[in-house]
Amino acid sequence: MLQSRKKIGFIVIAALACIIGLYPITYFIIDRTFGLLKSKSALLLGNVFWNVGFYTHIIFGGLALLVGWVQFNSRLRQRKMSVHRIIGKVYVIAALLSSVAGIYIAFYATGGIVATLGFLSLGCMWFYSTIRSYIYIKNGYVDLHQYMATYSYAACFSAVSLRIFLPLLIMLLHDFTKAYMIVAWLCWVPNIAVAYFLVKKLHREKYAAGIEVLHNNSMVKKNLL
Repeated sequence: MLQSRKKIGFIVIAALACIIGLYPITYFIIDRTFGLLKSKSALLLGNVFWNVGFYTHIIFGGLALLVGWVQFNSRLRQRKMSVHRIIGKVYVIAALLSSVAGIYIAFYATGGIVATLGFLSLGCMWFYSTIRSYIYIKNGYVDLHQYMATYSYAACFSAVSLRIFLPLLIMLLHDFTKAYMIVAWLCWVPNIAVAYFLVKKLHREKYAAGIEVLHNNSMVKKNLL
């Protein structure tokens, strides 16, 4: 029962990641006066630097979202480590580019300082957890790499959370700006909290497995003696 629930949960996360990961395509085929861009001024929409930051953020953020969930497939890691590494490199590059661009455009967020601080914190959290995850695996710290990778994708998954919570908040508050100020924090803080508990659970399981291995090794040594 527990395994089937985990499988269903993983499928739901993968499906949402794929749907929202492909969402940036709409900005290239539909008029720019839709979605989040409706709240932006004509002056900002004409700013070259902001446009570079915005499209870098959504394109590479979408790519990170699309490929990131695959990395949590234990079978892939065990059977196709080379594929895991290639996808990991793609994710790291995409996540770093998107997070840096997100930090820049956060200063222009609708909703003023509250929204700016929310998205700025998210960008910094995503950048830090991604770069730490990469550094850990380069130095052979597999467990720490997994922990930070969990935090990184939790931050990345905020793109999904935002598109779930924002329409609900708008319906509840009847005010886009207020809803956006709230979602600037709500889209990622709960994700990081969930990641924290997942990391704690994973750490306990690894610790318990380590204790069991030590116990088994000690029993083998006793038998040999």
